[in-house]
Amino acid sequence: MSTKCPGSDMRNITAGIYACPGCGEAVEIFSDEMRRRCPKCKEWVVKKETPSCVQWCSSARSCLGEDRWQAVMEALGKDPEK
Repeated sequence: MSTKCPGSDMRNITAGIYACPGCGEAVEIFSDEMRRRCPKCKEWVVKKETPSCVQWCSSARSCLGEDRWQAVMEALGKDPEK
């Protein structure tokens, strides 16, 4: 039986609305994103949710691909080289 990462299925992406900490603007962030710039004041709006699989899954790097994995690690404030 083949298993597939549930996070890689683009049909399951959801969106949430988060308030910008800088100006209060409503910012839409999708479930496959960690953060997004506010279109009004350009401050980063960061999702505060449960840890993503990138933080604990040993296959995350190969599953996401190197570029996406590094971007997520940087968004989490982690050094991708460690």
